[in-house]
Amino acid sequence: MKSYDVVALGELLIDFTENGVSEQGNPIMEANPGGAPCNVLALLNNLGKKTAFIGKVGNDMFGQMLAGEVEKSGTDVSNLVFDDQVHTTLAFVHTKPDGDRDFSFYRNPGADMMLKKEEVMEEVIKGGRIFHFGTLSSTHEGVREATRFAVDVAKQNGLLISFDPNLREPLWDSLDDARREIEYGLSKCDILKISDNEVEFMTGTTDYAKGAAQLQEKYHIPLIFVTLGRDGSRAYYKDLAVEVKPFLQEGTIETTGAGDTFEGCALNYILDHGIENLTEDNLRELLTFANAGASIITTRRGALRVMPTAEEISRLAAQRS
Repeated sequence: MKSYDVVALGELLIDFTENGVSEQGNPIMEANPGGAPCNVLALLNNLGKKTAFIGKVGNDMFGQMLAGEVEKSGTDVSNLVFDDQVHTTLAFVHTKPDGDRDFSFYRNPGADMMLKKEEVMEEVIKGGRIFHFGTLSSTHEGVREATRFAVDVAKQNGLLISFDPNLREPLWDSLDDARREIEYGLSKCDILKISDNEVEFMTGTTDYAKGAAQLQEKYHIPLIFVTLGRDGSRAYYKDLAVEVKPFLQEGTIETTGAGDTFEGCALNYILDHGIENLTEDNLRELLTFANAGASIITTRRGALRVMPTAEEISRLAAQRS
């Protein structure tokens, strides 16, 4: 018996999102708990799964707030480390009229970059069924070493590896560095969740079927999800290619957490059904549920605190049946 369904390593930070203006006309910024890995875990907790997080925050008011919120969401935080010298990473999110976002990061350095290899608890990883990570934990040398150590432990102990590139261009010294670290993740993962712009970044094509085929051929990834924003999502598995339309809602505010919600829904399905013998019907069911979850989170500010419940997602997904 495993202690955890999913163990994730990566960034935990504050997303400052716009929430109106003050009486003086100044923008009001709301401090939302964020960071892609913990967003994924929070969604999985809502779906009844057991999760654990590996990462680092500053020993400051934001770090304490984040630790409390992640624990409250149901995630094990025994391997969440506090840094007494470096502050918690902050991200300021500017929302565009179409709901898309630009990010300004205060992370030079930020505490999430300070995680060391020796601070990673092997027993936490060994206790999981799936290990999930992205590239924000590979932007700098120290945390990159910690991430690769964790991936190696996961591989050696038979965990499925889930990878989300989560490309944030402003955080890289060069895009060549970003490409190299994404290639590392692609070479290690069993489950890939990649956005349309990341497919284009890695393959040079906007033909996403062709891009996915390139990634499958080069890296032998068993299961690839391509998220297409307002155009839905696709799954590529063995010789199957399945596409499902999105659930577009008038109440959409912003897209923060949409990809993470999709990821959590997808991993939940794999945990329940395995990865060995998925059918076209399985993939369609998975994508429909994941698209519904992603749609719901776009109607809410922030992500980690407001992840949808299984009942909410199922109710929306049922509209397609």
